[in-house]
Amino acid sequence: MSLIQSRTLMVNAAEPQYDVDPDELYYQKLKVAVHEKVVDSLDLSMLAHVPEPQLAEEVTAVAKEIIQEDHRDLSANLRERLVSELFDEVFGLGPLETLMRDDSVSDILVNHPHEIYVERRGRIEPTETIFADEHHLIRIIQRIVSRVGRRIDEVSPMVDARLPDGSRINAVIPPLALGGPALSIRRFGKQPLQIDDLVESRSINADLVEFLAAAIDARISFLISGGTGAGKTTLLNALTKFIPSDERIVTIEDSAELQLQHRHVVRLETRPPNNEGAGEITQRSLVRNSLRMRPDRIIIGEVRGAEALDMLQAMNTGHEGSLTTIHANDARDALARLELMVAMSGFELPIPVVRQYIAAGISLVVHLSRLKGGARRVMEVSEIVGVSEGGFHMETVCGFEQSGVDDSGVAQGEFFFTGYRPHCLSKLRAAGLRLPDEMFDKRRIPVRTS
Repeated sequence: MSLIQSRTLMVNAAEPQYDVDPDELYYQKLKVAVHEKVVDSLDLSMLAHVPEPQLAEEVTAVAKEIIQEDHRDLSANLRERLVSELFDEVFGLGPLETLMRDDSVSDILVNHPHEIYVERRGRIEPTETIFADEHHLIRIIQRIVSRVGRRIDEVSPMVDARLPDGSRINAVIPPLALGGPALSIRRFGKQPLQIDDLVESRSINADLVEFLAAAIDARISFLISGGTGAGKTTLLNALTKFIPSDERIVTIEDSAELQLQHRHVVRLETRPPNNEGAGEITQRSLVRNSLRMRPDRIIIGEVRGAEALDMLQAMNTGHEGSLTTIHANDARDALARLELMVAMSGFELPIPVVRQYIAAGISLVVHLSRLKGGARRVMEVSEIVGVSEGGFHMETVCGFEQSGVDDSGVAQGEFFFTGYRPHCLSKLRAAGLRLPDEMFDKRRIPVRTS
């Protein structure tokens, strides 16, 4: 029985059962069948030389002809939808194109061909979007990775890459993915969030912004820490507006995500090994090379390994005011992880020496968290004031304390200042920057999101 003659196309009984609309599943399988015929009918060798508008016309004409010949029983609405989506099927991301065009979607999470989630405004929600089957999903994944010069197959079943629009993708296929192919796409807005947006959304307090802005201007280096999706890169992007315009910045990233609000920027990105395992360029190599590029500041998108030592050397030898992010559970954990990364450099440095080196290079640690309901908050800003045998001596300047959740399940709480006056204020004054004395008075600032 042919695909079009039967509408009993359901998920394989051996697979986990998903709540799939049978009409939508039928449509996706129909689209795959028509897509294969469209591809067979096109002269693929000529596609690279045809402008996109003309290409769209060619695909539309071929699709209409195939539908007219083979699927006359389709309704007018279904025909119209099929024709409009076939261009995405042939050259785009198939069913995901609709989600990619939705500016409110920040993450697309494909757990299974019939289970796709998105994140909107910090909350993950299911969608009605599905693929026809695993082969359909794998074909789209292979198209994505091939465009960025990568491959994914049984030999290399995992890939991490960046799309032309800056979106970051990660894909895993069997045998590593036991439940079938999995795909995640981290999207970035066309316009990065400004610091005023973060204040308005209550991710950060206005007085704290003034303090961090002055610290950046005075070339005080600090670390931004937090978990996945906490907003580290967003905050880093927003704070770069306070870097003086006459300074030269070099950015170093595994996957380019930063959209700095600064004119004089040189962007560097690591390179993975090729299919033969050669040609890899690591963050550590780029950090070392950046020192020869006459940077005023070096910004590392995320410090992850041995490059931590080279970054600290830069911060201690004329590149004060450099910034980076790190995955951590809190401010102290961030410094503990940094210690571990320095140990990965291959130099057997005594722990007290490593701690002194970190304290000399980094003054502040800004920690963020993603709270209940998707709210992102700066949870702690602490200053490193010294080291001892027991570890780092840190003082909390300000933070956020969660008190509960509102009726919508969104975290509620209040920012607070501890009354501690940072030692780095003397460096701010030396740079001609003065903050109001009352800014650091002990106080609490309630936050209401509803």
